[in-house]
Amino acid sequence: MPWQLTQDLADFMAAAGSYLKADPVRNTVPLTVLEALRAGGPSVYGDAAPAFAWHQAAGIVDGAALRTPPHPLLVAGFPAGAAGALLRAFAADKPAGASAPEPEAEELAAAWAAVTGGGTAVHTRMRLFRLAGLRAPDPLPPGAAYVAGQADLDRLLDWTAAFIAETGSGAEGARSVADKLSYGGLMIWAVAGQPVAMASLTRNVAGVCRVGSVYTPPRHRKSGYGGAITSAVSRKAVDDGAAEVVLYTDLANPTSNALYQRLGYRPVGDRIALDLL
Repeated sequence: MPWQLTQDLADFMAAAGSYLKADPVRNTVPLTVLEALRAGGPSVYGDAAPAFAWHQAAGIVDGAALRTPPHPLLVAGFPAGAAGALLRAFAADKPAGASAPEPEAEELAAAWAAVTGGGTAVHTRMRLFRLAGLRAPDPLPPGAAYVAGQADLDRLLDWTAAFIAETGSGAEGARSVADKLSYGGLMIWAVAGQPVAMASLTRNVAGVCRVGSVYTPPRHRKSGYGGAITSAVSRKAVDDGAAEVVLYTDLANPTSNALYQRLGYRPVGDRIALDLL
């Protein structure tokens, strides 16, 4: 069987780590999820045990995927024709969704219908951007950024819940907030001591950090705080030694797509999150 399944993170990294790190920008999500599991343990994302799979042909790994329940199946990539076997490998896990690069997502949708008889729906179309030269917002709004700490926990949990409700993202739950606080991965923009926006930053994995969870509460919007905190967290990543800084945007949100490009981010490729029905 070309797909091999394990619940052992060390075994998976020994087999598929080089494949993933060969393109750390495009594989930023699986790599940072794996690093969070390594640093925080298997319950960082949920109580159920994670599962990992790699595809191997002629002794060469050419595909990888993982699942951290309750989150969707996360696909780094696979060769054409391998989607059906991947879904059968995770059949007992019964994923309700999958996230994959655009070509693989299209094959997954067709394979899901063939393997299960079920349908699929596009949950989100996302675009990966990489920083090509940071440009601070002009004009910069009042205030300054600071690295969040435990004193900010309740506010961060509230804002994270609101972010998830607005975006439909489940990637940043309470456990993930605690994990990010443990390494200084959350920043807040404050005006006169009043927090008005937040953004997160992943650990540096293979030279890449990813910006995420950019959120401004409704009452503070249209004041430039989202751009300011994104610029600040991007600068922190660069100053801390990241060779690449990346982020994903929802293609249905033209405002954020335009904002990040004004800050110096340039498109790399698209990814699709599917609901498996």
